[in-house]
Amino acid sequence: MSNITKTLRKLREAKGFSQERLARLADVANNTIIKIEAGKNQNPTLDTLKKISKALDVSVDDSIN
Repeated sequence: MSNITKTLRKLREAKGFSQERLARLADVANNTIIKIEAGKNQNPTLDTLKKISKALDVSVDDSIN
């Protein structure tokens, strides 16, 4: 499991968000969140990372480290 895979899941669960809720808040496809957390997309775009980080109220650095 990559850092982003573990970190995203940890941050999402700490906020009490489902994958679907995070996807809605970040304005990304639910499948995007699922693939990142499953390790099938280990290189999401910077735009996607920014949206997810904003929805989680963390910096991009925090979301990938």
